[in-house]
Amino acid sequence: MPTQSKRFVHMTDSNRWLLPEGIDEALPPLAERLETCRRRILDLYHGWGYELVMPPFVEYLESLLTGTGHGLDLQTFKLTDQLNGRLMGVRADMTPQVARIDAHRLKREGVSRLCYVGTVLHTRPDGFAGSRSLLQLGAELYGHAGLASDVEILRLMLETLAVCEVDTPCVDLGHVGIFRSLAADAALDPEQETRLFDLLQRKALPEIRACLAQFPITADHRRRLGVLADLNGDPDTLDRARDELAGADDAVMIALDALEHLARAVRASHPHVTLHVDLAELRGYHYHTGLVFAAYLPGNGQEVARGGRYDDIGRVFGRARPATGFSADLKTLVRLSRCPERAAPGGILAPADPDPALIHAIVDLRRRGERVIQGLDRQDNDAVALGCDRVLVKTNNQWTVVDA
Repeated sequence: MPTQSKRFVHMTDSNRWLLPEGIDEALPPLAERLETCRRRILDLYHGWGYELVMPPFVEYLESLLTGTGHGLDLQTFKLTDQLNGRLMGVRADMTPQVARIDAHRLKREGVSRLCYVGTVLHTRPDGFAGSRSLLQLGAELYGHAGLASDVEILRLMLETLAVCEVDTPCVDLGHVGIFRSLAADAALDPEQETRLFDLLQRKALPEIRACLAQFPITADHRRRLGVLADLNGDPDTLDRARDELAGADDAVMIALDALEHLARAVRASHPHVTLHVDLAELRGYHYHTGLVFAAYLPGNGQEVARGGRYDDIGRVFGRARPATGFSADLKTLVRLSRCPERAAPGGILAPADPDPALIHAIVDLRRRGERVIQGLDRQDNDAVALGCDRVLVKTNNQWTVVDA
């Protein structure tokens, strides 16, 4: 008889409370911290002119897995629409959904600034704390192809981390256009490009050199492609990159200028943020088109926020639009926050009394922002147990608040 998988758990009356692996829920007081942080973030985005959108939790698969979504196929739960038999997917990333909204539903000619917060579901654990159920937040700017929008998005990402009170991050900067231009200039075929791409992600220098030696390309092309894995460090690395990549296509130099501009802008607005440039960092290579960036925290190996430019993201929805944006997992940000859990909120305990004057006093207190819990009949209405530090008592026919 085959051995039963350790991942399979037979449900019984004693363990029906178990959640699927990688699926979690927020209990008090964590749920309140998440909601407080969510409100701060949405207020921040509103102050920057970003409009909130709420895409659906499920869509037809063709929509979810187009454009940026192609790499999400294995991460997407599939189900059949019982109304028409079409295949649907549970969203694993909200970025394609927001692109669809901008391109097809809003159809604006000018700039659109959109933001979102919502649950996404993955079939497999992801880098954010091994969860399959993330609370994804993000902001997208559509309709502007200049560097100013990249700067705005990166600054907004840093402000998002600040309102969540996480440690000052290190920001990794890259540009997928550099490798793409060098590969095109060397006339690498798709298989060669993919092979070299994989080696660059591992920074496997001996294997990179061996791989390039097999390609029928010129010595200059081989040298420029081979040096990418070494071009990383502080922003001064860009000066060395201009020397090492001399003779490359103009697009490479334009990309280096863009990286320098972005680094200067971040240093001006967030001087305490550490910047790191890595020209072999190609996250999102198959859908990003330009600058890419990610934020890391000390002692945390995975990025806590990431983004970049993905022009023409709306082409599959009928309107090609330049776009840049970022996303993060709110649960991860709250987990890493320096902000301590708030003390018990306190409140006022009202007795289980039908007196209309008491009801009026309770309504008035709640309208003034007080937390009022009214006791229930035949219950032990203990103020301390209910988290109340005050009580409503009747004195001289008046309901007044006194310390518990």
